[in-house]
Amino acid sequence: MADGSSFYITTPIFYVNDVPHIGHAYTEVAADVLARWHRQRGDDTWMLTGTDEHGQKILRTATANGVTPQEWADKLVSESWFPLLGTIDVANDDFIRTTDARHEEGVRTFIQKLYDEGHIYTGEYEGYYCVGCEEYKQPSDLVAGTGEYEGQQVCAIHSKPVELLNEKNYFFRMSAFADKLLALYEERPDFVQPESARNEVVSFVKQGLSDLSISRSTFDWGVKVPWDESHVVYVWFDALLNYITAVGYGADDEQLARRWPAHHIVGKDILRFHAVIWPAMLMAAGLDVPKGVFGHGWLLVGGEKMSKSKLTGIAPEEITSTFGSDAFRYYFMRAIAFGQDGSFSWEDLAARYQAELANGFGNLGSRVIAMITRYFDGAVPAAGSLTEADERVLDTARQVTDAAQAAIDRFAPHDALASVWELVDVLNGYITEQEPWALAKDPEQRERLGTVLHTAYRGLGTLAVLLTPVLPVATAKLWSALGGSGEITAQRIDRAADWEGAASVGALEPLFPRIESAA
Repeated sequence: MADGSSFYITTPIFYVNDVPHIGHAYTEVAADVLARWHRQRGDDTWMLTGTDEHGQKILRTATANGVTPQEWADKLVSESWFPLLGTIDVANDDFIRTTDARHEEGVRTFIQKLYDEGHIYTGEYEGYYCVGCEEYKQPSDLVAGTGEYEGQQVCAIHSKPVELLNEKNYFFRMSAFADKLLALYEERPDFVQPESARNEVVSFVKQGLSDLSISRSTFDWGVKVPWDESHVVYVWFDALLNYITAVGYGADDEQLARRWPAHHIVGKDILRFHAVIWPAMLMAAGLDVPKGVFGHGWLLVGGEKMSKSKLTGIAPEEITSTFGSDAFRYYFMRAIAFGQDGSFSWEDLAARYQAELANGFGNLGSRVIAMITRYFDGAVPAAGSLTEADERVLDTARQVTDAAQAAIDRFAPHDALASVWELVDVLNGYITEQEPWALAKDPEQRERLGTVLHTAYRGLGTLAVLLTPVLPVATAKLWSALGGSGEITAQRIDRAADWEGAASVGALEPLFPRIESAA
């Protein structure tokens, strides 16, 4: 990707009906790592996240807690959702709330345009509605209830009974866009990723699309339909529009043109909304469809998808309070192939922290800095003539930089990290083989010692730059110890092997301290 290319990436906006768990944090970190990488590559990058605050579920939760929906939303955003971003070091550029005036105005502008151009009509709808999903369910989405819900039809996702609703609503003529959507998937095979997600979406649309009920009249917590204020806009139709209202739709054409279209990172359970309904809405409005929709897998705990209602949710701070935010970010980006389901376990997290972060990367940094300090009084030695072993380290630094870039471009942060870790392993092996501590005992090997430590120093700096998007805290400390100039986040990640060294190194505290309880 060339300098200055636009890279706009979004997370879903999360319901504020409950507090965040590590499934939410996983999505946030993935988007943040991709955004940080593109920023460091010189791209015109924008990362958006936010909260979805309308709909029946939030109205009911607020009422049950004795407050207004707005008070409930404000409380959860300030006490839970904003703090989450700090807990896991997310450097988002914007945070949108569907109760923001800029969003509500944009929604009204958009829906009015579709109404004026004949894409919306009045009709009646009867169907099974899941309040948890804020969605009408097809019979195939329902299962027989068990326990207290025996004899009832329940939502397959929430395991709670659905409600039979009959409403006079406004409908979006989504069925008119089935052929255009199929053409989109055909012309742009990477529009929906991974391939398993694409296949599911294509199969769904080929079965035929129904028109979409886009208003509700049985409650009033939402954006009022501009031509009929007895209705509010259906929460999903409202929520999807955040991706354009946040970048100026209806208010700032220049900003919209600069940012849109976006890459969307979503959980696979909301894939259809983003890969079917959303592009159809945009087509109707004459706007570009997204650059792509990536449906990542679920985080499983004990074999089940994480869920607050099933008490399998784990709060991110339960992990960060012991292991730190860098380890949280590293674990979820390394241990799980992005796009597939992944199982979280404390044992795997602890093992990777010790083996890969503390012993692999952290100890490497400490050893190199300590040896330069001990054998050269902190002055970075010059390199003499290079051997094949030295050349291999420098070649590996360039190879893994290129491989990691390619992995990021295909939305595979796990592959990017695996590539970068090849350099960690090569450097550790290089130091073991070259034995600088033995070279230091022989005055005649002084130049060779300098070459070995210079080579290790160069490789370590490359690692610091490449790992900045994933390990922002540790790499900033390492960069300071290496004597790197400027902020590490300003270093070009696509030229990581060419980072500018310094004359001397400074002190380095352990990057990943030993955790006794994790052993």
